[in-house]
Amino acid sequence: MYKDYDNISDEELILRLREGEESITDYIMDKYKNLVRSKAKSMYILGADNEDLIQEGMIGLFKAIRDFDSGRDASFYTFADLCISRQIYTAVKASGRQKHMPLNTYISLYSNMADEDGEKGGNEVSLVNALSSKDEQNPEELLIDRENVEDIERVIESQLSVFEKQVLDLYITGMSYSQIAKVLGKDEKSTDNALQRIKGKLRKVLGKDC
Repeated sequence: MYKDYDNISDEELILRLREGEESITDYIMDKYKNLVRSKAKSMYILGADNEDLIQEGMIGLFKAIRDFDSGRDASFYTFADLCISRQIYTAVKASGRQKHMPLNTYISLYSNMADEDGEKGGNEVSLVNALSSKDEQNPEELLIDRENVEDIERVIESQLSVFEKQVLDLYITGMSYSQIAKVLGKDEKSTDNALQRIKGKLRKVLGKDC
């Protein structure tokens, strides 16, 4: 039965759902379950059980199906992506997420991030590389021992504002500043400014000139 929907746009399917074709809900939930799993996996580093995050992501997807407005929202995919991300991140915060653990921070500093357009691929960079003021410096040559990581932890806990911590949380998951802005409901300029402040504070810990 679902194969009948494969060549129909999400936006048209939502309109048909509004007209009473209830099976479309199950089809869309199944179609986007891998997107939910991907989001849950990327935010797992922030804490909380992965299965719980998947469940929250599915709730976010259901809300997207329920609330999508074709006259207001750009596309269903974009709207669903935002709803899923917000639902998972809200759940992580509500569960009293662990603070940035040293090991997770260490891994995240070297993990590949999306570029500023939010795309993965040839332009992937690590947070350490993004923080580096010298293009020729190889991130692999930077040794961050436990003492360095603990210094970074202290900066995160004592010098970052609540908003800056939220931005860092989502940046660590691989989101671009524009995606972060959408999840947090902020404008891109303030989010980008916060990211620059974070980088400046962390550069000092890493022993780089701003």
